[in-house]
Amino acid sequence: MVEAFALRHPFVPLALAYVFGVCLGWRWALPLPWLFTAAFLCTFAVICRPAWRGAMLWPLLVCLGWTNMAFRSAVVSPHDLRVLAVGKPELLVLRVRLTETPSFKVFVRDEQESWRSHVVVEVEALKRHGEWQPANGLVAVVTPGVVATNYFTGRVVEMTGILRVPPGPPAADLFDYRAFLAWQGIHFQLHCADTNDWRLIDEASGPTAPPWTDRFLGWSQRVLARGLPVEDEELRLLWAMTLGWKTALTDEVSEPFMRSGTMHIFAISGLHIALIAGILVAVLRAMQLPRGACGAIIVPVIWFYTAATGWQSSAIRSTIMMTVIIVGWAVRRPSNLLNSLAASGFIILIWEPTQLFQASFQLSFFVVLSIALLMPPFEVFRQRCLQADPLLPDELRPRWRRWLDPVIHAVSTSLATSLAAWFGSLPLIAYYFHLFTPGSLLANLIVVPLSSLALMCNLGALVCGDWLPWVTDAFNHSGWLFMRGMIWFSKWSITLPGAFWHVRTPTLFVFFAFYATVLFLVLGWLWSPSRRVLAWSVLAVLAVIWLGAEWQTRDEVRVTVLGHGGNAIFCDRPGKENDLLVDCGGESGVKFLVEPFLHAQGLDSLANVALTHGDQRRVAGFKRIDTVFHPQFIFTSPVRSRSPAYREVLDQLEAAPARWHKVSAGDSVADWEVLHPARGSKFDRADDNALVLRSTIHGLRVLLLSELGAAGQRDLRTKQLDLRADVVIAAMPDQGEPLNEELLAAIQPRLIVVADSEYPVLKRAKPALIERLKVTGVPTLQLAKTGSLTLKFASDGLAVRSVEGVALAMLAPLAER
Repeated sequence: MVEAFALRHPFVPLALAYVFGVCLGWRWALPLPWLFTAAFLCTFAVICRPAWRGAMLWPLLVCLGWTNMAFRSAVVSPHDLRVLAVGKPELLVLRVRLTETPSFKVFVRDEQESWRSHVVVEVEALKRHGEWQPANGLVAVVTPGVVATNYFTGRVVEMTGILRVPPGPPAADLFDYRAFLAWQGIHFQLHCADTNDWRLIDEASGPTAPPWTDRFLGWSQRVLARGLPVEDEELRLLWAMTLGWKTALTDEVSEPFMRSGTMHIFAISGLHIALIAGILVAVLRAMQLPRGACGAIIVPVIWFYTAATGWQSSAIRSTIMMTVIIVGWAVRRPSNLLNSLAASGFIILIWEPTQLFQASFQLSFFVVLSIALLMPPFEVFRQRCLQADPLLPDELRPRWRRWLDPVIHAVSTSLATSLAAWFGSLPLIAYYFHLFTPGSLLANLIVVPLSSLALMCNLGALVCGDWLPWVTDAFNHSGWLFMRGMIWFSKWSITLPGAFWHVRTPTLFVFFAFYATVLFLVLGWLWSPSRRVLAWSVLAVLAVIWLGAEWQTRDEVRVTVLGHGGNAIFCDRPGKENDLLVDCGGESGVKFLVEPFLHAQGLDSLANVALTHGDQRRVAGFKRIDTVFHPQFIFTSPVRSRSPAYREVLDQLEAAPARWHKVSAGDSVADWEVLHPARGSKFDRADDNALVLRSTIHGLRVLLLSELGAAGQRDLRTKQLDLRADVVIAAMPDQGEPLNEELLAAIQPRLIVVADSEYPVLKRAKPALIERLKVTGVPTLQLAKTGSLTLKFASDGLAVRSVEGVALAMLAPLAER
């Protein structure tokens, strides 16, 4: 069976062996001389020893993949930025060559638009302490504002800014920007203050005009806007879909497409390339050109389109695959989608092996792979369901049924294709975007045909251009109408019950179990008399392992202290009814950290929210939390505040009194005891009125002090309460320090977490404070240094981990507490 499969799909085992080598190169980066020697010996054996060729081909492919991956990620030059960088942010002047024309991103905050210029540059030299020295490496440059149009691909520029390592994930399970750039060979970011930090130094000798791709983009945008009254959202999205212009895809615009599972239409991908190739095949075959001539015309045209849209990785992948398919069709080779997919993947990974670890590559290939594997059984089932009575002559069937047959065929085929693609991408979408989107089956059924029509209209407009203006205008208005329909339907589809919901990040075991089930389904083993016992036994074992893992973690409690300006703490208990979000941060903190973090925990709603006090940095984002997560209960201190943001929150809560609970010392908040403030007490400063909460989790006491100020600390200490706690989490008050000597002695903590932040400076813990706390001998973690922390409580104690998963502290329960 395996040999027959290899004969039908010869590129599949070759590609798998090479991919295995790439994975080894990622996991174990051996010295390059060893790898080159092993690859040379394997190559020599394959070429010079015909008897060994069959056996040595597989080690050769593994060695090639391993060597290629190790070479692409190794430091091979003494001038590499990874060698020259000092390891901390540094003000430098870089001489760079632009590898692309700067792109622009727009951010909307408080209904105000702000623009940033983004570009990847190749460093040629750096200036440190007034002296230039050679340097090389790719750097991602971010600059507020829009740079001038005379900065384009190939220009040599001097840039002044802060060179630093890109930020990692702001919290567990969130997007890792550092890893995203690293897979593209970019290990540093340069932050320029404004566009004045850019200076051209090749004005006399450099290129005088932008590259043809930039000129084509400008011309295409002008043509596609012809006849339309304004540059609106629909037009900008048409530019994004047809030309790869990413500026239009802001977070607000992208959200309905992401949640409806239709975001893929804005990537220059297989849909675009296949449509262009299909149109050309139809036209050229209608002109009665032979297959060879068709292939000779189509392949350069699709590569021209890939170049004109900026050589996007998704476009290159799709074009390589379409080239393989078109060439095979042109030379009259039998079509084999699975073999063509393996061949194109093999070529791409030889060119750039790091693509294997990029989300776009994985999504593209798993979707096409699932279509190739699942469509045959789906097609058999579809035909079985729709098959007419073979004994009934066609002319005796009702006319309406005969008219309806093509429509049913098209819709059912589209649905089957969408279902196959959905199965292939399901775990990956959950892993990268924390989404489960059953509504995407319906959304893609409508949006994909509309996008094809819109793309055809745009291509027609580009062909007609300025030569047939009235035809161009007609195409543009039609494309605008189709895009309007796509926007409306995407937004409507996510309002349907169960259209989408957020899920936790699946584990590697879940990936394996899911794709094993799909494989058994494709092979038909689940129903085959000779194989079904084995298949169902394997699935049963996987189910037992999964249930065992879930049972072991059934009582785990996770407390996450969010850094990077999040100003929030989330307690995740078994079930959802006792989950608690303590504070929520400001508006930007909620949008960029707290909301994505909660979604990554699989939450679309919240049971409990506690707002400790009226600090704007802790409560200003509540309106968005309330809109997105609809918390069932909101707890606040009974003390009002002068803060406008907090008063606005209280006014909002007064409209829903059933959800609002004012709590004081002695009350409880979702398994947390309130220790402060006492009923009837009131302090002048908002920090001193902050809620203080304590809970016992698996035998360990946890105390949350929020930003409790000096007066509040004294009041808490004088209440003669048993304040002992194993873990204390304290933030920085506006005045003074947290955890004064008397309070610290009363708490007797075994672990201190100072929930400070890098910015603003007022909220950053001073070195003297950290030194004072460390002198006590108690392990002290500073959030501004560690980033967000996850405290995992289990029956055997507490484990504290950083965002990267590094263990920072461990505690075991004490019997006396």
